[in-house]
Amino acid sequence: MGHGGEFAWLAASVMIAGVTSGILAGLFGIGGGAIIVPVLFEVFRLLGVPEVVRMQLCIGTSLATILPTAVRSYRAHKARGLVLPDVMRRWALPSMAGVAIGAVLAALAPPDLFKAAFGLIACVIAAKFLVGSDSWVLSSELPGTAVMTGYGFAIGLCSSLMGISGGSLVTMTLTVYGTPIHNAVATAAGLGVPIALVGTIGYVIAGLRYQAMLPPLSVGFVSAIGVVLIAPLSSWTAPFGARLAHRLPKRWLEIGFGLFLLLIALRFLAGLVFSAI
Repeated sequence: MGHGGEFAWLAASVMIAGVTSGILAGLFGIGGGAIIVPVLFEVFRLLGVPEVVRMQLCIGTSLATILPTAVRSYRAHKARGLVLPDVMRRWALPSMAGVAIGAVLAALAPPDLFKAAFGLIACVIAAKFLVGSDSWVLSSELPGTAVMTGYGFAIGLCSSLMGISGGSLVTMTLTVYGTPIHNAVATAAGLGVPIALVGTIGYVIAGLRYQAMLPPLSVGFVSAIGVVLIAPLSSWTAPFGARLAHRLPKRWLEIGFGLFLLLIALRFLAGLVFSAI
């Protein structure tokens, strides 16, 4: 297939990914890498992207796609005064350090690391949704500097390995320390900006050495076609999923998203197991 035909197939496939991601994001209330990465993984698999770079390409493209949405979301929450500035200050640098380490691993580590990380982190998030308990509280106040720094680094690293902005992880961490859910979500949106920005830059740099193995119009481990097509299409189709979500009970949506994540996680983990046999 010539470059023209390859470009057309890639564009059409990524457009389908954008539509699918938008509907699922609107339906389950959580967008980003948890949905975009597994959809792109199947798209790039069908397009014959080599296994050694496929997962990293999905993650880098996801982080780049998340960035404009994270900025818009942060501004909206900040305008309402819901973002916790102290948490932002304590987590910004550690989370960016974690993201940077993840980007270094993208250049050096085998793809199985990213599949395992996605699967395991997705299982943790899925368990929270499936159990559905909003009463889990470790303390009524946030921990000290050392623990908070560790949390920030872990959130950044996990986000970079999974291709997410860290929203689910930030929200879970803050709420178990008694933070009101609206402040937790707003602060998660704010932290998503540096995570997505540093992650995008890091994955671009990490993928430059693999440029010859990547699809057309890829800049390092970021597919420009994916970013340009997924972002507007997912934004356009998300309201359709949201309208469907409004007709369903909240608990059904939690279970639905938890099962969706669990299935995706098991798909990646099972692939690792069978490839090792």
